[in-house]
Amino acid sequence: MIKEVRGHAPKIGNDCYIAENATVVGQVQMGDQCSIWFNAVVRGDVHYIEMGNKVNVQDGAVIHCTYEKAPTKIGNNVSIGHNAIVHGCTVKDNVLIGMGSIIMDHCVVESNSIIAAGAVLTKGTHVPQGSVFAGMPAKKIKEVDPSLSRGEIDRIAEAYVMYSGWFKEGG
Repeated sequence: MIKEVRGHAPKIGNDCYIAENATVVGQVQMGDQCSIWFNAVVRGDVHYIEMGNKVNVQDGAVIHCTYEKAPTKIGNNVSIGHNAIVHGCTVKDNVLIGMGSIIMDHCVVESNSIIAAGAVLTKGTHVPQGSVFAGMPAKKIKEVDPSLSRGEIDRIAEAYVMYSGWFKEGG
C-alpha cells in the first residue's frame, strides 16, 4: 500500500521495488534502487522519512518517527534486516542493521557500521564510524574490518538490488 497522509504522498526513486503487502505512507522520500519487502512498514505520518539510494527494508521491518520531534534519515547503501525497528534516528551510509534490532529516537549510526542482530540502541546512542554494536543495551564490541565491510555491508546491499529484480515486472 502506498498512501498519502496529511497532504504528503511518498516520493519513490527510480528502479525501486515495493512488495504488494508492504506499507509506505506519508512524508517518505526514497532514493533509487531501494526495496521495501513483505510486511515492511515505512510510516511517514507524524514526521518525515528520508532514504538514500540502495536502501533495503527487509520483511517485517518498521521505519517510523516521533511526532514533530524526531524524523528518520537513512543514507545510501543501507540494509535494514528482517523485523528491525528504526525509529526517529539517523543512519548514515554503508550500514547493516541486523535482524530484530531496535534503534530508538535521536540515535546516530555513523557510516560503515554494523548493528548486530537483536541489538537495542537506546535513545540518543551514538555509534562511531566503523563500529560493530551488539547487545541490550547495545555497546561497541569491535571495529568493522574492511573485509567485513565489503563482505557483509556491500554484499547484502547488492544482493537486495538483485533480489528485487526477480520481483519487478519482467524480472
